[in-house]
Amino acid sequence: MTSTTTSDRRPRRAAVTGIGVVAPNGTSTETFWKSTREGISVLDRVTREGCEHLPLKVAGEVRNFDPPSAVEERYLVQTDRFTHFAMAAADQALDDARLDRPETDAAPFSVGVVTAAGSGGGEFGQRELQQLWSKGSRFVGPYQSIAWFYAASTGQISIRRGFKGPCGVIASDEAGGLDALAHAARAVRRGTDVMVAGATEAPLAPYSVVCQLGYEELSAIDDPERAYRPFTSAACGFVPAEGGAMLVVEAEDTARRRGAPVRAVLAGHAATFTGASRWEESRAGLAEAIRVALDEAGCAPEEIDVVFADALGTPAADRAEALALVDALGPHGTRVPVTAPKTAVGRGNGAAAVLDVAAAVLAMEHGVIPPTPNVYDVCHDLDLVTTRARAAEPRTALVLSRGLMGSNSALVLRLGTGDTTS
Repeated sequence: MTSTTTSDRRPRRAAVTGIGVVAPNGTSTETFWKSTREGISVLDRVTREGCEHLPLKVAGEVRNFDPPSAVEERYLVQTDRFTHFAMAAADQALDDARLDRPETDAAPFSVGVVTAAGSGGGEFGQRELQQLWSKGSRFVGPYQSIAWFYAASTGQISIRRGFKGPCGVIASDEAGGLDALAHAARAVRRGTDVMVAGATEAPLAPYSVVCQLGYEELSAIDDPERAYRPFTSAACGFVPAEGGAMLVVEAEDTARRRGAPVRAVLAGHAATFTGASRWEESRAGLAEAIRVALDEAGCAPEEIDVVFADALGTPAADRAEALALVDALGPHGTRVPVTAPKTAVGRGNGAAAVLDVAAAVLAMEHGVIPPTPNVYDVCHDLDLVTTRARAAEPRTALVLSRGLMGSNSALVLRLGTGDTTS
């Protein structure tokens, strides 16, 4: 029998070494963070063609993204907008993690990809179906069979980059973004060196918008400053958004060996399910997810320095989240700083929580908690950061996410050392 040392038995830690963002408030990590830190709201009237007559009036659109400059033509014609976002964000994250050059890439079978998607390729699918209805089957492109699919981003990133490690896609509505990162962390702990993980969405094509109109939680307010105001007496639902983020999740020891800074550690995660739009029941489910995530991270409630809230924006859901924090964290649940920067950009389905994770890592690195734009009169027992960023030294962050179909997810992040030495 081969002997095993104590260090060999020590579980591998999953570290964040790269971040890439394509969001309504910035198409790079730097511009996203600057806008997020300053609390700049970019919610505005929907301008996408074909949506003018629909009841949804406000959303978070990515307006300064040029797909041809980010994606090669041969991939561009095969894929939907949500995959264009994913490939561009993955490029940024790999560059940030110093894995952008072939000579520094890990072996292909040691790199995997996992993404989450809630809306899929609605714009591509709608265009091809319109061709079918108006011109006939000969005018439907062959990529219709794959571009709309939830797994398209995972597949195209892995093909484009030549990654042959474990790949997958998570479909657990809005909570899927956190679940994808957890999936990546577990793959790393099982032996994969590098995972490219995250979520991007493009749910603002007319077909996609119509699919969302049945959600009671969707805001119909036409004033961008009032359309999405969670944790207030004026809470009237959420507004959707497009864009998202991709992260490089890597074995900490692998990162250190190649000299890459460890930005954060994915320390603990848990997920529960409590049923579609059962917000009172989500209190218990979210609290349980928090408790189990803390346990996996070996983290006491008092160690949480900041909470990035799910912030759905309806009275029942907001109340359940505020109470879940107290249930899971005790008295600390009313004292810990809470923020929801997504009120500046909208709630981007499965991508929303991944943007929160990116913001949480950056908040810990820069020693500041970003604000919750457009929110002032908080009506819950929360220390919600509003108006402007708050100086702090957060070292442990809790990110929460819930889905309209009933998923609840919690992720604990710890600040990385940032250096390249063990």
